[in-house]
Amino acid sequence: ESDTASEISFQFNRHKKTPSTGSHSSDMASVSSVSGSVLSVYSGDFGSVDAQGTVEFALDYDEKNREFQVHVSQCKDLAVVDEKKGRSDPYVKTYLLPDKARMGKRKTSVKKRTVNPIYNEVLRYKIEKMVLLIQKLNLSVWHNDPLGRNSFLGEIEIDLASWDWSNRKLNWYPLKPRSLSAVNGVDHRGVMSLSIKYVPPGSLGKWPKNPPSGEVHIWVKDVKDLLQLRPSGVDSFVKCYVLPDTSKKSYQKTRVIKRDTNPVFNHTIVYDGFHTEDLKDACVELTVWDHEKLTNHFLGGIRLGLGTGLSYGISVDWMDSTQEEVAFWQEMMLATNEWIEGLLPLRSL
Repeated sequence: ESDTASEISFQFNRHKKTPSTGSHSSDMASVSSVSGSVLSVYSGDFGSVDAQGTVEFALDYDEKNREFQVHVSQCKDLAVVDEKKGRSDPYVKTYLLPDKARMGKRKTSVKKRTVNPIYNEVLRYKIEKMVLLIQKLNLSVWHNDPLGRNSFLGEIEIDLASWDWSNRKLNWYPLKPRSLSAVNGVDHRGVMSLSIKYVPPGSLGKWPKNPPSGEVHIWVKDVKDLLQLRPSGVDSFVKCYVLPDTSKKSYQKTRVIKRDTNPVFNHTIVYDGFHTEDLKDACVELTVWDHEKLTNHFLGGIRLGLGTGLSYGISVDWMDSTQEEVAFWQEMMLATNEWIEGLLPLRSL
């Protein structure tokens, strides 16, 4: 049924339900390196001011250098963040959506104590024109706080497929409140077809002796409608971790499927060392990546668990499964020794 199978042992430190501060901090550092691999467009927003004012910018594409350029000129009448001091320290940040992880953010310098900042800076993206035309430009203005508690001041989002590229002039645009789609991460990243099964301890008749713990089987079948990052398609593979373990023991991956936005992986992974009570505190994280020589780019993922926000009594940001993902995991817990089939949308993590 599958062309590749891998089996690894998965060990929890069950005796550390409430670990010491030292061990907890080191564990969380390794967890954050995975769960923080893709940051939200709105990460770090601590402000509550209303969006107001305007921003002046121009867009251009340099055909010779294959470079998208955002010329940020200035802003006017921005909201005041610190009312006591009557000040804002604004800067402008841009993303290309929906694949903000691949292209990354660009930002201007910070202008201190002004609601009418002048930048005259060019933010540049090395990107093919064909790929650019399936993106949206998200340009937002922020107040910079020394402690990192930045405040959102307004944004504008432009569909680059319908942009008039003959228009290279600076124009003024009103800043708007955050769009609900971007805040909630609602963007289509594809759909994963998979099956999962839990084999409880002592239920495997083939063993000479009953195994001391259970197994979780994950069968990654295929993915449909991945983001097409290049004209030739995408070279994708799937990574798998069972959180909170982010060590090499937990890490598994499929082979790379080249030039296909609908890759078929047909890859099965088996994690043993699973006690039944671990199912409440563990989370299977499956992420899809585009493979390139220098670096891999995140395309989307799912997290299978109970979505309680807690793991072994510790608050963690990766225990954030959606209703669909939670229902899928719960069905597996109830129907032991049976394959549970699912079709789950990929999302930003």
